[in-house]
Amino acid sequence: MSDRLAGLRVLILGLGVAGRSAREACMAEGATPVTVDPQAADADHADLAGLAVEGFDLCMSSPGFAPHHPWVVAVADVGVEIVSEMEFAWRVRREGIPWVLITGTNGKTTTTQMVGAIAEAGGLDVAVCGNMGIPVIGAAREQHDLVAVEIASLQLHFTTTLSPHAAVCLNADEDHLDWHGSVEAYRADKARVYRHVRVAAVYGAHDALVESMVAEADVVDGARAVGITLGSPAVSQLGVVEGVLVDRAFHDARHREALELGHVDDLAHLVAGAVPPYLAFNALAAAALCRAVGVEPAAVARGLASFSLDAHRTDFVARVADVDYVDDSKATNAHAAIAAFGGRADESVVWVAGGQAKGQEFDDLVRTIGSRLRHVVLLGEDPEPLASALAGHAPDIPVTRIAPGDTVMERAVAAARTAARAGDTVLLSPACASFDQFRSYADRGEAFARAVGELEE
Repeated sequence: MSDRLAGLRVLILGLGVAGRSAREACMAEGATPVTVDPQAADADHADLAGLAVEGFDLCMSSPGFAPHHPWVVAVADVGVEIVSEMEFAWRVRREGIPWVLITGTNGKTTTTQMVGAIAEAGGLDVAVCGNMGIPVIGAAREQHDLVAVEIASLQLHFTTTLSPHAAVCLNADEDHLDWHGSVEAYRADKARVYRHVRVAAVYGAHDALVESMVAEADVVDGARAVGITLGSPAVSQLGVVEGVLVDRAFHDARHREALELGHVDDLAHLVAGAVPPYLAFNALAAAALCRAVGVEPAAVARGLASFSLDAHRTDFVARVADVDYVDDSKATNAHAAIAAFGGRADESVVWVAGGQAKGQEFDDLVRTIGSRLRHVVLLGEDPEPLASALAGHAPDIPVTRIAPGDTVMERAVAAARTAARAGDTVLLSPACASFDQFRSYADRGEAFARAVGELEE
């Protein structure tokens, strides 16, 4: 175990999952933690008033505190080093255990969990953790064969020395702009996932933006770029040949032939109908990360065949009066909502959308999905960002606005049922965060399922 924290005074901003894990680690490592959180009754302080912040050696800032938050600025102004939850975890980790990092605007959780399934099928003890409610600080201090970390841009901002075996940025659309301040700052933080990569920087071969992140990354000597394509792969890529998932990156004969890993149909149990491209892409990215740490090829097919999707991601809820109700509450940004519309017919979707916009613009989203809409049911305390995009790019689509209140989801589902026709899909894919009216995206999805369950044929 690392002793780099021994004797240090550590300021911890926020006492949620990350903050509590950091406090526990400090106490175990011989550091003195001081916690600040206005909402936690057991925090040492409710704010920074009266605290001499210049007397601390280190500050662990939870992801809820943006770089421009007054507390973060106050700490930075006196020269105290600020680290993220992920950086803190790296500093208290057990040495010698490889890490793989997964970031991206969308697909992080699915891909991270696929890494876990494939690694387990290959006989590894893997800790699947990070930005999914499982604290990485605790996992880092345990004995495992592999640590697979879902890491968001918010957690990359103050991450400096973390050096993973392999990393992937799945995509980099606009998100969390209220936290980062600009699209450029958001993408710059996403690019930090490739810093200090030791073996493989994995990227979408079709994505020029992410490829540029890899090209500009400061990696460890010997690390190489590994592309993911849904077509036939070139050398140093994984791809698909006639429905077969193949590897031309991690075996000695890659210049001559591709190595079979599995089949696209290994994912067929996850969806109704054809396997969507994004799911195959996520599977190949997970396979690349596992191959980078030595997982055998045959484990890929076994892992994917046993894998199940996370809740609230295009979950089929029920069919009522020949209308399908689908819970995609996990779609908290525009890019994720686009994926949920894949393969749906024109004028077949009653879309339940809205929430906290997080500074997003929705013009591209509405342009992309507009032809598939029959009706929109709009939630959210501030529905204007989505309403404006709909008015500008889908003006003929009827919109029902649902006023905030205790029965918001029941009223939304009732309005959706009235608008739907036989054969349609009522799709909860909000493209926004949930915190204006719900405790979490899971709470929002569960409210949707309850309201659907109360419908009568």
